[in-house]
Amino acid sequence: MPFKRLSAVTLAAFFALYVIWGSTYFAIRVGVEEWPPFMMAGVRFLMAGTVLFLYLKLRSTPNPSMREVLGGAILGVLMPGVGNGLVTLAEKDVSSGVAALVVATVPLFTTLFARLFGQPARWTEWGGIVLGLVGMALLNLGANLKASPSGALILVLASAGWALGSAWSKHLTQPKGLMSSAVMMLSGGLALLLASLARGETLAAWPSWHGWAALLYLVVFGSIIAYTAYLHLLKTVSAAAATSYAYVNPVIAVLLGVMLLGEHVGVHELGAMAVIVAGVLLIGWKR
Repeated sequence: MPFKRLSAVTLAAFFALYVIWGSTYFAIRVGVEEWPPFMMAGVRFLMAGTVLFLYLKLRSTPNPSMREVLGGAILGVLMPGVGNGLVTLAEKDVSSGVAALVVATVPLFTTLFARLFGQPARWTEWGGIVLGLVGMALLNLGANLKASPSGALILVLASAGWALGSAWSKHLTQPKGLMSSAVMMLSGGLALLLASLARGETLAAWPSWHGWAALLYLVVFGSIIAYTAYLHLLKTVSAAAATSYAYVNPVIAVLLGVMLLGEHVGVHELGAMAVIVAGVLLIGWKR
């Protein structure tokens, strides 16, 4: 449906994903300077999931069934766990803006996975994905990813995990309403803390207020608000449209990285960003 016919809630959800999630790359980059990556991501989602679950129980929301918990847990491992967890790990070596640009591969993977589940893609969506791939090719010519090929691989794996969860979400039985977000974040947080334990992560020192501020921003805005908005979009628009944030987030992330973190953005990165932003215009055509 055209944007002018979308509900106010759906439009607000698009705004939350485009702007808030764009700023989370900056917050992650600040946070991993003082937190071990999987530990920070695990604490983030465990805190957000606990707050949301307690809020729902105070409103007398019924507990989900075991089948719903299983579906939510699968998505939690794929999306907060693999998706956000690997992005957090990669930002130890890759700039926040470039990380957001690599995650632009999400719509490509989502469309491919959606086809496996029987959902066709429109020609405009394919066209937007092609532009995204061209942007990725330009990005790999820049100095940022050449300096960290392992970081680039980790980000691609993160994108694939997130996209699989996005496409699968329409075919899995999940808890209803906000309980779905709570179960996903709790399961993803637990999976990340187990990964942190397996990697032997420890705090070198107690985080400063910068580290705690970054974590709290990710809990409230990046998790509770934005995740709820994303799940709303997955249920109301196509998977490709819901993941179109991946083309807009880089603009926000690059601007914040340059202005607040002093990150360098070269000609290849700027060219890649221009092509990727053009992709979102095409992927959302007549949406």
